[in-house]
Amino acid sequence: MKKRKLFIGIAIIAVGFTSCKDEKETQAKKSVDTYVVYVDSVENVAIEDVRTNWQAIDAAYQLKMNEAETGLANLKESAAEQEKINASKAKYEDLKTKVQVDLQAASPNPMTNTKQNLRNALFGEGKVGDDMNFDWVNASNIHEVYQLFVHTAEDNKDKYTREDWDEIKLMYEALDSRKNTVEKEGLSASDNRKIAGLKFKFAPMLKVNRMGAKSEEMTKAKQ
Repeated sequence: MKKRKLFIGIAIIAVGFTSCKDEKETQAKKSVDTYVVYVDSVENVAIEDVRTNWQAIDAAYQLKMNEAETGLANLKESAAEQEKINASKAKYEDLKTKVQVDLQAASPNPMTNTKQNLRNALFGEGKVGDDMNFDWVNASNIHEVYQLFVHTAEDNKDKYTREDWDEIKLMYEALDSRKNTVEKEGLSASDNRKIAGLKFKFAPMLKVNRMGAKSEEMTKAKQ
């Protein structure tokens, strides 16, 4: 009688282990399927919506992927499930690359914005872009262009960083290069003299402030 009870007890425990193991395998397969379905669903979302909600999408993805990979340890036959995971990973990585490229393209470069804002202040809104085209400067307006440039730099000289002065120097040299062309296209002697006066004022201001900004930057770097 005792032997029979012991046998029944062992059988019950064995069934319990089997049941628990089956449940773990079922849950593991379910986590893999959930992961696969999630990746497929993200693929079908409009790219604009994916970009807008990317952080939340990626956080959910990482969670579901970890659950799926953890679940593989509870599967006897895991090769097929691993293939499913690998395929979904490849899909997601392709999507992630596209989204990151789009996000980078949509995000303005702070350095580019700073430079363009500086150019707009020195020459007027949208007059000079990345193409450094000064064809719009002619004999009729070149004096006014120099005036705006020099007076703007003078008014803001205490605010400019070293990078700003480097950009100002580059713009100044480009404007001078355009002046050489304009001189051959009918620049009046009167305007030429006025421009010479502005250049005489600006050259030492550029040199002193640019050196000062560099020195200040080096001092801060040492601190």
